[in-house]
Amino acid sequence: MISSLLWSPTINPFREEIFAGLQKDQSMTKNHFPFHVSRFPLAVLAAFLICPASPATTFTESFAADPSQNGWKIFGDTNLFQWDSTNHNLAVTWDSSQTNTYFYHSLGTILAIDDAFSLEFDLNLADAQTGAYGSQLAVGFLNISNVTNPAFLRTLGTSPNVAEFDYFPPSQISASVDATLIDASNNFYFNYNTVPLNPGILYHIRMAHVSGDPGLSGEIFTNGILYTSLTNTFPSAITDIRLDTIAISSYQDDGFGDTVLAHGTVANLVVTVPPPPIQNLTGSFSNAVWQVQFADRTNWLFTLERSTDLFSWTNASSTTSGVDNILMLQDTNAPAVKAFYRVRAQRP
Repeated sequence: MISSLLWSPTINPFREEIFAGLQKDQSMTKNHFPFHVSRFPLAVLAAFLICPASPATTFTESFAADPSQNGWKIFGDTNLFQWDSTNHNLAVTWDSSQTNTYFYHSLGTILAIDDAFSLEFDLNLADAQTGAYGSQLAVGFLNISNVTNPAFLRTLGTSPNVAEFDYFPPSQISASVDATLIDASNNFYFNYNTVPLNPGILYHIRMAHVSGDPGLSGEIFTNGILYTSLTNTFPSAITDIRLDTIAISSYQDDGFGDTVLAHGTVANLVVTVPPPPIQNLTGSFSNAVWQVQFADRTNWLFTLERSTDLFSWTNASSTTSGVDNILMLQDTNAPAVKAFYRVRAQRP
């Protein structure tokens, strides 16, 4: 996600833009928030009120409109996903004979183990066929840089930075519904229950992470009634995670005959994540010194950067830790004529 400010004497002087197992054993750190300021005489600039930061950000997708026009993208086999404009859902094929494929959307932030976040959605399966010990259908949070790497193989356990709901249809072992968290060091922690998701039944699935917890909670409902909770645990020592994407995932099989081919629909996604690390960004001169203020978040690092040509950037301030309050960064050594500025937000 990018938050930007553009100053100009010929347009509205302040504009903010958001750029936008036998139970089966399952056993990027930077974000840029640039804002650009053309440096003009003090008389052109004004001060702006900083409003309180929002406690959380909620993203919904009803599939009432074409999702490709709402930031959704496909990596891999485009034939596995079809938008149904009549029924307002996404028809999905999970086919492990294909390479890793994702229907995905950026979160606009980077989630870590200290963040609280959640996901809920409707799932209706038409069919699911498995080979040998089977494989999973997945919906959840990923790190897009990791999952698009050819070395990423979820079915073989080489799959860092994942927090997702998994359904393993019945195979040579029992069916299983899992809420799986995999940290950046590829350690697994999942909660599960050995129940099936029957074809033709509409399930509403909820999955959540509490700040600092090593795992995920999960509940599944039918017609508003609890069908199951994920009360069994496969624990592990978890370090940290870096998640930046929500995705419906079809994973490539492990090459040992453990396969899945399933069809169904996904609808009514609701994703809740913390607010962006930079909010309510403003800028002004104070005693001829350019400064910016914004509502920050803890566990992020912030640096004011400067450029004279919008191509080469240097640090204009020291790197400062967020304090979950209002943070001010200043350029005390600005060039005399013109400069452009942006704020970089990084996970430590």
